[in-house]
Amino acid sequence: MKKLLSLPQNLVNYFHQIEDKDKESWFCASDPEGSHVGSGGGTAWLLKEMWKNSETDFNQWLKQEKRIIMHAGGQSRRLPAYAPSGKILTPIPVFRWERGQKINQNLLDLQIPLYEKILQKSPKNLNTLIASGDVYIQSDQNIKELPNVDIVCYGLWANAELATNHGVFVCNKNASEELLYMLQKPSPKILKNLSQDQLFLMDIGIWVLSDKAVNVLLKHSGYSLGQNGRLLTPENLSFYDLYSDFGLNMGSHTEGKNPEINDLKISILPLPKGEFYHFGTSRELISSTLSIQNRIIDQRSILHKDDKPHSSMFVQNADIKIKLRPDQRNLWIENSYIGENWELQSEHIITGVPENNWELKLPTGVCLDIVPIDGDSYCIRPYGFFDAFRGPLNVDSTVWMGESFANWLLHRGVAFPDLDFPEDTDLQAAAIFPVLKLNGSFGELLTWMINPSKNKELLSLWLSCERLSANDISKRASLSRLYDQRELFRNKNIVQLHSNYTKSVFYQSDLNYIAQHVAQNKIDLKPNLSFDNTFQQMQEFMFQAKIKKYLNQDNTIEEQKAFDLLGDIIVDSLGYEQPEPKLNIFHDQIVWGRSPVRIDIAGGWTDTPPYSIAYGGAVVNMAINLNGQPPLQVYIKPSKEYKVILRSIDIGVREDISTYEEISGFKQVGSAFSIPKAALFLSGFNDKSSFKNLEEHLKAFGSGIEITMLAAIPKGSGLGTSSILSATVLGALSDFCGLKWDQNDLNQRTLVLEQLLTTGGGWQDQFGGILPGIKLIETQKGGNQTPNISWAPEFIFSKPENKARMLLYYTGITRTAKNILSEIVTGMFLNESRNTKILKDIKEHAFETFKVLQSANFEDFSDCVALTWEQKKKLDRGINPPEIDKLIDIIKDYASAYKLPGAGGGGYLYIIAKDPNAAGIIRKLLNENPLNDRARFVDIDLSNTGFQVTRS
Repeated sequence: MKKLLSLPQNLVNYFHQIEDKDKESWFCASDPEGSHVGSGGGTAWLLKEMWKNSETDFNQWLKQEKRIIMHAGGQSRRLPAYAPSGKILTPIPVFRWERGQKINQNLLDLQIPLYEKILQKSPKNLNTLIASGDVYIQSDQNIKELPNVDIVCYGLWANAELATNHGVFVCNKNASEELLYMLQKPSPKILKNLSQDQLFLMDIGIWVLSDKAVNVLLKHSGYSLGQNGRLLTPENLSFYDLYSDFGLNMGSHTEGKNPEINDLKISILPLPKGEFYHFGTSRELISSTLSIQNRIIDQRSILHKDDKPHSSMFVQNADIKIKLRPDQRNLWIENSYIGENWELQSEHIITGVPENNWELKLPTGVCLDIVPIDGDSYCIRPYGFFDAFRGPLNVDSTVWMGESFANWLLHRGVAFPDLDFPEDTDLQAAAIFPVLKLNGSFGELLTWMINPSKNKELLSLWLSCERLSANDISKRASLSRLYDQRELFRNKNIVQLHSNYTKSVFYQSDLNYIAQHVAQNKIDLKPNLSFDNTFQQMQEFMFQAKIKKYLNQDNTIEEQKAFDLLGDIIVDSLGYEQPEPKLNIFHDQIVWGRSPVRIDIAGGWTDTPPYSIAYGGAVVNMAINLNGQPPLQVYIKPSKEYKVILRSIDIGVREDISTYEEISGFKQVGSAFSIPKAALFLSGFNDKSSFKNLEEHLKAFGSGIEITMLAAIPKGSGLGTSSILSATVLGALSDFCGLKWDQNDLNQRTLVLEQLLTTGGGWQDQFGGILPGIKLIETQKGGNQTPNISWAPEFIFSKPENKARMLLYYTGITRTAKNILSEIVTGMFLNESRNTKILKDIKEHAFETFKVLQSANFEDFSDCVALTWEQKKKLDRGINPPEIDKLIDIIKDYASAYKLPGAGGGGYLYIIAKDPNAAGIIRKLLNENPLNDRARFVDIDLSNTGFQVTRS
């Protein structure tokens, strides 16, 4: 998926370097110099500029891949602070209610994920998404499949007062997706009148065009296709706007007279739970950021202790030597040094200020932008908070820093004839901003420009300096110097955020990025040692471990401390009390526990601490029997010898235990009986305070214990074997010892058991096997991971035609989840940005999958399984090794979905064939071309019992 950006020319020269973006995925160009081509013409120009180096014809090129086009090439008159680097690269503070954001994020970073989701849901012929670069659009819900039409436009339900400032889609009241016509900035009166019979949605600028619609747009922008499909540029480029020119001709009831556009099939979709934030002006820079920060008011969701509403003061990438006052408002300080001799009021935007010792007093409403120019010079640009940077200088309505330009001259003893540009020059084009080196007169000249003064020496300096217009500043800015300065300030801020973690966003941000940044820049960051919050202490250990890893130092101690603390959180959540086991059966009885295994359908990994503790988890899975029987079985009976005898039928080994120390040896590497030892430990057979030794304990208990296990399933199956076996052993011991543990108790103790074994893991495996059928398992965030269970109807799987399509194939490739688990869990500790976003999508997909199951649509269910596989591959590319890829290649033409259950990498392959006949072909192909001498099909049935325990 390519990203095409329309940017100012100077930013095009710097973009890939300063944003560290690869040129293969990110293409940048500016509008042709001297031409005002509009959003429609700009789209055509951008496509042509990218295509022109292609060897294929244009229409063939259009079909090859999907692309996001973002228009961000304007002059930014109303937001001068980010004109040089483009509004699209405006630094945005980490949201105080969100985890996993990078402290260097900008508007572009926030925009792209939604646009990617939309294009991923678009049909094959809708390949081009067009969006604006100065907005942030938020949506908390999954994007649904887009309809197969020519143009899909997203809108928001909005009141007339808000919609009047934007484009508006007018839709059929009985068919809300049908566009009747489009309006541009209609009056509230018009909107209120039409709402009696029609619907209207505010255009948020997200349009997805088919290849056909792109061609129509190009034609109306003046482009044409020549011989051999070459795209030809018109001799004279003209202005053509996507929204007003093209858009006003769309719809079934438009008054436009353009049949080509009018005949395109248009669909208007409300963005689910959408929110629209504009960053077009200085005022909106603060108001939109403030609205985003305060969009979550639930104090439980504010991730640091400062849970009161966010004020309208934002400071980032800055070094401030003065105290800000509570009464100040609308303050934005970024990439700047504010010295101890500064005085600030309200309504300031301060950007780019290098380290200084100026005495400076900024009046309310005055903003300051210092821009590096060329090698070592700077341009001074003061301006007003509400300046529009538009209009002739000699007109009183043209305002600069709160007054007319003529008044500004008058207060400094200069007149228009003294200037070297015409008095009717547009403010944006007026060369009024001086360029000079950072010397002693720099601060004096800055003060003179802001505060009225008739100092002749400073007037002479201003007149004699090289002066730039706002347009020139954007063309001449040294963006590499601008970014280098921001980086130096950010390095200082990292130290401050880390030390002031109780009131900062430090531990909720992407700690992996910060660790890499700390290592690369050799930032001296002292470890935080005392915490009230165990979760943050755990993150700190893993953060320090990650820094050491980036420095190629041994990090095993810090990493182990993090995992130990995670185990402590889980154990503490149990509210652990020492069990008192008592023999609960007759001496000639046997307790028999057995469990199915599970196949995870959606939501896998969201059940895994620390993610589930931080966010809550949601998983859809189903309990299955293999070859007609539950494959995990445990037999426990009394023994006349006062010891514990452990047997494994499947691997044919035995171990006798006579001491507490042997039970506590469950962490011993290579032990075949780690699970039953840890289960005995959790069942109370570790009470050294009450008994001298294990023999005395067993005598008081009433007998020795003989535990026999059978796992009729290969190791590394991906079906949750170890977790479900652990739960089965614990469940059988509960019955044998009269502990009366219910299903939630078994789940929690299984989580603890896995922490004791240092294998980690989540809760979906044990609940997938303990509980029957197919179900949604959901937990809330926090240490208590007691789940809520919702069952889906089972008849979707019991229908013969559906059951015949489901296959389970053992690949013969053994894998263990521990290495995969450790890597992904480490990312969870560190709020790693990429994985956090993927896990959020995975969790949302679990809920969507459960809805599909409730509708009993098997085809849609198959699509859900296919998407689960794609999501898991995104999370960890290693889950699909070459051998599995080879296997999938054999069957993919006959399968509608497939996935490796569990963490992936090997084990079983779950397959949904396109139809029963295709299932037969898949069986035949894999039986004739086995992957190895262990590969085979296994019959599966949905288990309607889950874990069972009975006595002889």
